[in-house]
Amino acid sequence: MPQFFSNKRLIVLLVSIIILVALIGTSMKERDALTMPEQFFKDSVGWLQSIFYKPANSVAGLFESIGDMKDMYEENELLKSRLNEFVAVSEELKTVKKENEDLKSELNIDSSTGLASYQTFHANMIARSPDRWNDLLTIDKGKQDGVEADMAVATPDGLIGKVKNVQPFSSTVQLVSDVDRTNRIAAMTQEDKNVFGTIEGYDTEKEVLMFSKIPVDTKVKKGQTVITAGNGGIFPRGIVIGEIVDVETDNVGTTQTAYVKPAADLYDINNVMVIDRGAQDVTPDDGEGEEE
Repeated sequence: MPQFFSNKRLIVLLVSIIILVALIGTSMKERDALTMPEQFFKDSVGWLQSIFYKPANSVAGLFESIGDMKDMYEENELLKSRLNEFVAVSEELKTVKKENEDLKSELNIDSSTGLASYQTFHANMIARSPDRWNDLLTIDKGKQDGVEADMAVATPDGLIGKVKNVQPFSSTVQLVSDVDRTNRIAAMTQEDKNVFGTIEGYDTEKEVLMFSKIPVDTKVKKGQTVITAGNGGIFPRGIVIGEIVDVETDNVGTTQTAYVKPAADLYDINNVMVIDRGAQDVTPDDGEGEEE
């Protein structure tokens, strides 16, 4: 009995192989049409493929979109960093250009500013308190550099103040815009007939200096240049202070006050010159106004 079943299995296997080879041979022949079983099989497989294809395609598209978003994010971050670098370089270039222009101005000082005749110490502004922006600033020159208290300080455009305190390697400068009542400058107009007075005060709203104690019968007009008179022993004569933009008579009617727009930019100060008055002998002129 076992031998019989064993032969039966062998016969079934041989028959199956013969059928399979026949099917293979049949399928390899060139045919114009498929058999019904083949058509059914292909339609069934195609239908199942269509069921799985759309979700698979959607999932693949989702992952592709996520990959694209990641690439775009990385590219965006790279562009942002490059833009920040460009802005930083651009600002640095502007600063260097401005410093270059300031240094050129210092090397080619216009004689009209009154600075060309004096020995000067070139210095840089290193500190300025926001709450006292119009009052004080600190420069990087001190006693070791020959700077002394009460020396005048200016830019190539004109006067900005005087040295108030001196340290070994730095100095504090009191600006002409400081509203301290003791911050006064003997001044005069730069005309054939000089008009003398005193710079004493600063209008923070109009951003002008007050040129006061001018006799009411003295002719003062807009557009006149105001310079230091050199009477008080601190500021040398001839340093440009600014230009008169308005004139008015006081309430009593005995004196006039002229409003002077500073020649120097008091808001944006970087490079300055400390003026050594002792480097030149100046003969004071008689006139009104005295520095304190």
